[in-house]
This record gives sequence, C-alpha cells and structure tokens, in this order.
Amino acid sequence: MNNISALSQNSLESGDLIRIGTRDSELALWQAHTVERKLNNLGYKTQIVSVKSTGDLILDKPLYELGITGIFTKTLDVAMLKGEVDIAVHSMKDVPTSLPKGIVQAAVLERASTLDILVHKGDLSFLDKPGTNPITIATGSLRRKAQWLHKYPTHQVEDLRGNVNTRMQKLQNSHWQGAVFAAAGLERINLKPETFLNLDWMIPAPAQGAMVVVAMEKDLFTREALAQLNHKETEICTFVERQFLKTLEGGCTAPIGALAEISEDSILLKGVLFSLDGKRKLEIEKSVKINSYQNFGEICATEILKNGGFELMTEIRSVLAKKN
Repeated sequence: MNNISALSQNSLESGDLIRIGTRDSELALWQAHTVERKLNNLGYKTQIVSVKSTGDLILDKPLYELGITGIFTKTLDVAMLKGEVDIAVHSMKDVPTSLPKGIVQAAVLERASTLDILVHKGDLSFLDKPGTNPITIATGSLRRKAQWLHKYPTHQVEDLRGNVNTRMQKLQNSHWQGAVFAAAGLERINLKPETFLNLDWMIPAPAQGAMVVVAMEKDLFTREALAQLNHKETEICTFVERQFLKTLEGGCTAPIGALAEISEDSILLKGVLFSLDGKRKLEIEKSVKINSYQNFGEICATEILKNGGFELMTEIRSVLAKKN
C-alpha cells in the first residue's frame, strides 16, 4: 500500500468505514460486492447498503413515460447527499451524463462485453423466414427497439421491464420469439442461456458493459480509495461515448448508440441516432489520436446534429413529452 497517501493511511488505521450504496437487484448487488471485494483487498473496511429505486418499483410503464432522468440512480444520489451512504455503484449506461452537484465520478472499472444479445427459445428461423405469423421481440430500450425495427421492420416490439431475472422469466412465460439483453449483465450473474444470438450489428448504449462508482466531491479519503480501482482505457472510452450522448441531449432513453474503442495510439467512435420507429438512421464513424479524445465525442455528435440530428432530436423529445 505504498501508493496510499497519509490521509488514507491514517483513515485506514482509524477504521473508517466506506458504505456502499446499491440497488437491491441481483445484478446491482453483484456489482456492489465486486467493488467491496476490491476495496477490501486494498485494506479498506466496507458495508453494503441496498435500496429500491423508482425504476425497480414501477414496472407497468415504459421508462420514457416515467419522465425522470436517472431513474435508477436518483434514490442513491439522495442517499449520498443525505449522508446515508458514502459511494454508489451503477451500471454506467444508467447514469445521467450530468451528475448532481456535490457528487463526482470516482472510478470506472474495466469494461466487460459491450454486446447486446437476443435471448430466444431455440428457434431462429423467424429471422430469415418471417412467414405469416406475427413476430414479437421484447425490450424496454428505445435504442434497441429502434435498431431492431430498422433491421426487421415487419416485426413487433413490446416493452419489457424489470431486473434481468424478472425479464428472463417474463420471456419464458410469453408468446414472444425473443428479448434483447446486455450480454454483460447476464454473464455477471451466470444467467446467460445457451439459446442466445450475438447482435454484433447493434450499436450499444454509451458506456454499456462498464461499472462506475460515484462519491461525494468533498470526501477525499473515499475518492482516493476508489481512484485505485479506476481503469484508464475504459474511463477514456466511456467519457467519449457519454460526451457524444450529452451533446445530442439524449438523456438515457433516446435511441442513441455509441461505442469507442482504442487501437494502438488512436480511438475510434461509432455513433448512431435513430428515429423512434427505426426508419431513419444517422450515423458517424471517426477516429482521432488518443491524445485528442477530450472533445472527440462532442465533435462527432455536432456533426450528427448538423446533418439532420437537431431536427430528429426535436421530434423525439416532442413525441416523448406527449407520452409522459
């Protein structure tokens, strides 16, 4: 622990406890325990504090109809600001691009798979030969819905809400041919079935597959502890993707995808914006030297906005506002 400052060393010796806030779903708890284990290995004492978010409690409405930015993070933000927990662990794709005043990003863990996958029931013939029977795919994501309809315009897409366990059960009990999930979430809790298909043509949500830990800005002890968990390459890629999202002003629910990847001394970004029905697609693919990443996401998003994205985002916001 030679890299720990005198502040952290003194706090460790005095037994300071880091309270880890998390949602109480199986996946969220897995993420929180992963952070806990890493902190424990560095000598820090921890405690898990679980809460239910509004997004977990209200399952009968699509996310965009709830009209709340950061619906899965808001409850934990409040708990942190009230001093009930010291840090919070999130799936980074669920976190708004602007954090509440006083809360800062303290660590981004090494990224897992960015893939979306189709979990099906053992028969994929409907993808090649739709036939006369209606085909229904389920997802609660506007991004996934738009991309699916763009590729399969004759299919129906139904809303699917709940934690990953709930959604898997709903799929099994349904008439649907399949449902779309993030591969990382299912892999983390060993829930990925044999009957799946990698959707390598689908651009993931910004920061998909990454976990982020946030802390109070003034809590230097905790921030220093978490800094030791940070994975720089993942931090850079998710920064670019989230900057792309923020510049488009998409929040967490618009049909926006972004994936940044580092190759040697360059970073490549693939970004997309779809109409809600999937019929219109605006895309960009650019690369820059890694040392120029600071405004790369903004540059790419601005190009999208100039090429029809501004009008499309205005339309999307108008439609969603009417549904709220």
